[in-house]
Amino acid sequence: MAGWTEHQGQAVALPVHNIDTDQLIPARFMSTPRSEGYGQFLLHDLRRLEGGSECPDFPLNQFPQASVLIAGRNFGSGSSREAAVYALVDAGFRAVVAPSFGDIFASNAVNNGLLPALVSEADLERLTGELNEGGGSAHIHLEHGHIIVGGSEVPFSLDNSWRTKLINGWDDIDLTLQHELAIEKHKQDRRTTSSWVWPNAEDQNSQVNGSQ
Repeated sequence: MAGWTEHQGQAVALPVHNIDTDQLIPARFMSTPRSEGYGQFLLHDLRRLEGGSECPDFPLNQFPQASVLIAGRNFGSGSSREAAVYALVDAGFRAVVAPSFGDIFASNAVNNGLLPALVSEADLERLTGELNEGGGSAHIHLEHGHIIVGGSEVPFSLDNSWRTKLINGWDDIDLTLQHELAIEKHKQDRRTTSSWVWPNAEDQNSQVNGSQ
């Protein structure tokens, strides 16, 4: 996963509240190997008519090259399926901007390089108002924590550890490995202060042989 500090691309507004993970990718598509691309299933049932053809008025169909989604509150609520994030990433999105997110969705997003940018309701209205007929350009500064759409620049909130992970392209394991020396020192200290916790090799061998 590649890290990033700035992103400039097409923004699209989807001013709908409570878009949950089942809407982002319906469960019936999750048996498909991700190698085939989950982007084709993103918001499948919302962006298609009954016959299966794309609805021409749906924002994501009007702006298929969009990489920044300006959404409503409580985005990504519902089940914990990480495939919801896969669908957004595979469709080319680098950021979702909303007043609130499902907690697990936001964590999954960061681990896959997708920014969950938290903004106020008022700033969301400003950004949405800048988009011409639902679409326009956006410029995101990850380090400084702000997004520019049209003539409006608004701040967004993001946990500092999440910002670090996105900038460096890290997941949870990578973040933990940054403390490898401190972890090893703690283990060595525990061997000294609580040696009974650490059986020696002879004890381990006797336990193994005794169980045979």
